[in-house]
Amino acid sequence: MYLHKRPEMTRVIVVDDDPGVREMVIDYLGAQDFAVRGASSGAELDQALAEQAADLLVVDLNLPAEDGFSIARRVRTTSRVPIIMLTGATDVVDRIVGLEIGADDYVTKPFDLRELKARIRAVLRRNSNGMPDPNGSFPVANAAPVPPPEKGSGKHIVPVGRIHLDLEGHCLILHDGTRDTLTAMEFDLLRVLSEHPNRVLTRDRLLDLAHNRDNEPFDRSIDVRIARLRKKIEPDPAKPATIKTIRGVGYMFVTGRSD
Repeated sequence: MYLHKRPEMTRVIVVDDDPGVREMVIDYLGAQDFAVRGASSGAELDQALAEQAADLLVVDLNLPAEDGFSIARRVRTTSRVPIIMLTGATDVVDRIVGLEIGADDYVTKPFDLRELKARIRAVLRRNSNGMPDPNGSFPVANAAPVPPPEKGSGKHIVPVGRIHLDLEGHCLILHDGTRDTLTAMEFDLLRVLSEHPNRVLTRDRLLDLAHNRDNEPFDRSIDVRIARLRKKIEPDPAKPATIKTIRGVGYMFVTGRSD
């Protein structure tokens, strides 16, 4: 059961095998008007999600049975729920791996609880594409699994290489009509690129347009997300034809038209 829950509160699940850390985060976020549950493992997280959906997950990287990477990868196959990783590692490789498998941000242990709250709110703001409601909570429509494809198409369906981006569903439509999930930042980056076809955008400009300037996890992490997008949309990610790198400048979304 959620702690400190009101119907409009943002629902968070904290996954950490250290009961001291887990309870500390639960108590703090609960006092900050989040509805918080705890889980000590991936199995407990699965059970919690089966009971009720969440708007955001805080997942420790170093869990004994199933680590945070595996949990994030598994969750991301069916859901766009935002994920913040907790890690004691300072190696940038671990941060890159987390972003590659679909995490939205990370916080390094030991961490300040105020920083964690700020990062949670920034990630929720990106996912809701707006501001909190009058009650102070963030609507997170992306937390649910991607719905089945609808018949027909419209202006909200944008070609991206050989597949399509659904601007309303915040997902990719594949050749067979099935849909592939995107994290909030992946969607924002692809949307911005598609809105500026055949134009070079610097990394700074992309971050500004994608509304991610306030929460960039580490230098050049945008390159990691672009690489992840290429794996989803390019026939050969090693030789990208849709999202091209303009060396020393940034990226360009290549289409058959120009605006």
